Amino acid sequence: MKAEIITIGDEILIGQIVDTNSQFIGQELNKIGVSVYQITSIQDDEQHILKALHEAQSRVDIVIITGGLGPTKDDITKKTIAKFFNDDTVVEYPEVIDHIKELFSKINHPFKEIQRYQAQLPSKATLLMNNFGTAPGMWFYENETVFVSLPGVPYEMKGLITHKVLPKIQKQFKLPFIIHKTIMTYGQGESTIAEIIEDFENNLPTHIKLAYLPSFGRVRLRLSAKGDHKEQLEKELDAEIAKVYQLIPDIITGLDDDASLEKRIGELLKTNNKTICTAESLTGGKIAATLVSVAGASAYFKGSFVTYTAETKHKILNVATKTIAQQTVVSKQVALEMAKGAKEKLATNYAIAVTGNAGPTTDKNTDNLGTVFIALATDSKQIVEEFNFGQPREKVINRTVSKALEILQREII
Repeated sequence: MKAEIITIGDEILIGQIVDTNSQFIGQELNKIGVSVYQITSIQDDEQHILKALHEAQSRVDIVIITGGLGPTKDDITKKTIAKFFNDDTVVEYPEVIDHIKELFSKINHPFKEIQRYQAQLPSKATLLMNNFGTAPGMWFYENETVFVSLPGVPYEMKGLITHKVLPKIQKQFKLPFIIHKTIMTYGQGESTIAEIIEDFENNLPTHIKLAYLPSFGRVRLRLSAKGDHKEQLEKELDAEIAKVYQLIPDIITGLDDDASLEKRIGELLKTNNKTICTAESLTGGKIAATLVSVAGASAYFKGSFVTYTAETKHKILNVATKTIAQQTVVSKQVALEMAKGAKEKLATNYAIAVTGNAGPTTDKNTDNLGTVFIALATDSKQIVEEFNFGQPREKVINRTVSKALEILQREII
């Protein structure tokens, strides 16, 4: 089973919004055994949409379209899809109108006739009721290809994919199993690892694929298997993983269950009944924001201090003025005092602190741009590490967040 995802909207092409819809749809399709063959982003243009639909139909079994289902004139997807299917007949669904009226009544918004257009679908479409918004989804099946049109609003799209689209796909098609297992490594680059495990990779069975997924300071090795028998695939993947463990045991930190680093940290903290706080300078609260993006973070996250200047480091975290004067704000000593000050103020088990030069200019000291110090204070010790993440500024900030979380996870484990 192959699928193509088509996102419609000029706002994606000009970079006004980021296409997170395709990422979510791809992940969810993969879980049920559907491989994404291609992702295409196109303009709100009739001929462009028609061409994309014809081309997708020639190469995949399932086409999922997002965007362009609003009631305004710039949203032309519904009319264009009707033209693609040579469908001039419109069916109005009263249940959709009732649903829209109910949604609007909750926010004291009057129902306008323009909204009636949302309830009017091509006759060949199967209604996919949108419980989270006004634009319903549409399901078409023609020439052995499924076409699904969904609203572009992410939470509406996700609700329809989860509750409507995936169950219909699973009911209509006999699907294989696609299983991924990911080995987490730390401390070596992609090319070095590839050289060590070259023979292993060359001798993998044809139905098992290896992908290298490098990111800041770590490389994930994803093994993927596809077939009709889930238990057999699981056994084969476990056997291949065991071979990798024998080849690079010193740099493997475990298996990734597709959970984010911040989610794994949250689970570790909850399991061990521990708490965390942060003290941030160059990252401006981004470490804290990452940690609290996980549902249930209040069980272990107590708070954050964004101390962007020497004055606030001293007044809020009790970093000694003598330390700042002698060592500068970008130093091991200041990072350690920030971590200890935060831990004492909020009485947590862990406190992570960062200070550095993100650029593009230095902060009254002689350290090179990109220099960062990350300190961690725990109930039993304090550690601090120095890094140079280079430039540009955004790269330094993002790598600091990633490395701080890696250090935290390592110490909790």
